[in-house]
Amino acid sequence: MTRLLIALLFTITLSACGNSSDPAVSTVAPAPNKETHAAPPQPERKRIALVMKTLTNPFFVEMEKGARRAENELNVDLQVKTAAQETSIEQQIQIVDDMIAAKVDAIVIAPGDSQRLIPILKKALDSGIKVVNLDNRLDPAAVKQAGLSAIPFISVDNEKGAYGAVKFVAETVSKPTEAAILEGIRSADNARQRMEGAKRALAENKAITLVASESANWKIDEGYTVTQQIFAKHPNIKLIFAANDMMGLGALKYLHETGKSDVKVAAYDALAEAVAEVKAGNLILTVDQQAAEQGFQGIALAMRLLKGESVPEVLLIETRLVTSETVK
Repeated sequence: MTRLLIALLFTITLSACGNSSDPAVSTVAPAPNKETHAAPPQPERKRIALVMKTLTNPFFVEMEKGARRAENELNVDLQVKTAAQETSIEQQIQIVDDMIAAKVDAIVIAPGDSQRLIPILKKALDSGIKVVNLDNRLDPAAVKQAGLSAIPFISVDNEKGAYGAVKFVAETVSKPTEAAILEGIRSADNARQRMEGAKRALAENKAITLVASESANWKIDEGYTVTQQIFAKHPNIKLIFAANDMMGLGALKYLHETGKSDVKVAAYDALAEAVAEVKAGNLILTVDQQAAEQGFQGIALAMRLLKGESVPEVLLIETRLVTSETVK
């Protein structure tokens, strides 16, 4: 009974304390008063358009791969646009106009023509869009005449690359030999340079006579047709330099079909198909101009321009000869 009375009194005392006018004290610790800091806003990714001639030529597929690597590494919003064919100059002009309307930050372009793209690129520059020139150089005199400063250019030394390739083949020739060149699009600066480099190397060997130099417009089917036409006039040709692999593959197809296995063919671009022909012994060599690296450096240079950095007027990538010895 005594214990029950004590417990009852203790309960009454607690109730009285609870009804006190003094503020109650919570036994639960309050959550710390943390200030909420929003994550700093991420800078908006720069929108860069890569405008190429076509994707029917694997060279430009490789160029896109390099640009995609730059997209990931440099946090770029990359827009890749191409014309249907390397000769689709008007379509390429329209693509650039579309990119201006889309208000991209920069255009990195491998132009199909060295002069006809200049007016639309001037429009882009006047709109505040940065421009980088890849692969085929815009005519510097025409750029200046349009009232523009020099446009940064990334490529290889095409004259030097073609000279080295043809010299490699020409040095194997000691008896009188007829030769031919398959040129690219004649209004393209890189086509002109490769032709000049090839001619310079051929001229250094007095045993070689250049009997034909015709354009096959960078295309495999025209490479076949033009080679057929050249051999109709000059059936004794034993050496061909094709200014790109596509034309070279076209020439090889004609030579294979007609059983002309004693004709030496050199080409330019180091496409996988051409490298396979080098390994098989059908193509003497091809020139690797590192298309993927050109694509990567084009995007990187555009980003430097967008940051206000100074950039070189010309950035040359090294070429490499791909021969049966180097692909073993």
